[in-house]
Amino acid sequence: MYVVTGAGPVGYTIAEQLADAGHKVRVLTRSGSGPEHPLVERVRADVSDPAQLNEAIQGATAVFHCIHGSAYRASAWAAELPHAEQVVMDAAAAAGAVVVFPESLYSYSEPDNVMTEASPRAATGGKRGIRTALLAARQAHAADTVSVVAGDFFGPRVKMAHAGERMVAPILAGKAVQFIGSARQSHSFTYVPDLAAAMIAAAQKPELWNTVLHAPTGPAVTQGEMAAAHASAAGVAAPKVGAVPGWVLRVAGVFSTDMRELVELLYQFERPFVMDSSVSQRLLGLEPTPLAEATAATMAWWGDAVLQAK
Repeated sequence: MYVVTGAGPVGYTIAEQLADAGHKVRVLTRSGSGPEHPLVERVRADVSDPAQLNEAIQGATAVFHCIHGSAYRASAWAAELPHAEQVVMDAAAAAGAVVVFPESLYSYSEPDNVMTEASPRAATGGKRGIRTALLAARQAHAADTVSVVAGDFFGPRVKMAHAGERMVAPILAGKAVQFIGSARQSHSFTYVPDLAAAMIAAAQKPELWNTVLHAPTGPAVTQGEMAAAHASAAGVAAPKVGAVPGWVLRVAGVFSTDMRELVELLYQFERPFVMDSSVSQRLLGLEPTPLAEATAATMAWWGDAVLQAK
């Protein structure tokens, strides 16, 4: 039996893939959400509560911890994430289960170079420093863990992302798409079903535990190219694209906390921001989904979502 904490795009997709493969899955969320499937048990639980979590993961062979902070702010992450991860790792160690984490590229301290599994992960300050500390805590804990790094998300159910609703909604409405930083710099985007498949494969390979892997991620594209690929998949004209210069956001950050949180990561969009997953692909036996196939599935999901909303 597998346990998934959280039912956002990553947790939901992991649970769905596991159940479709014939595995029993227990999804833990405060709301009781998750895929509707005969093999999926949806449980209301606060995974930061040790008593609730210890009971919920009994009998699990792996825990996929897919909880995010309540807000996209360093203060929220610092207050919530280390404690939640500690509780999960403590419970998993007691149950003899491996914990698999989705991870970002934020901790990489030399992002101007192509980021590989061997690149230094020692970034400091703000959200980047928090991700670095989380990785260190996982390495130091008695529990077996695997961290699977992904680029910016796209795919079905992905809304709150640079290649999510803020890009897809204008495309479907026939409007221009406005990006941040630059629409012409190479950027790595990871298809969420590929991340989910990599996390599942890592859980089933003990020889890869206690390492950091990269989710299968296709060749880097510009934000403009990503928008054009989604438009093509939807059968509509490629949108006009523009970009909000970094200096505009930096000025706005003087007055807005949310803008300051965004400015911290502008380096990812003003310069090339590229990851290489070839080593992990070989270890996991996986390949990234071709962009045309991935965007077709993404836009099909969006089409269904629009119809359901009417």
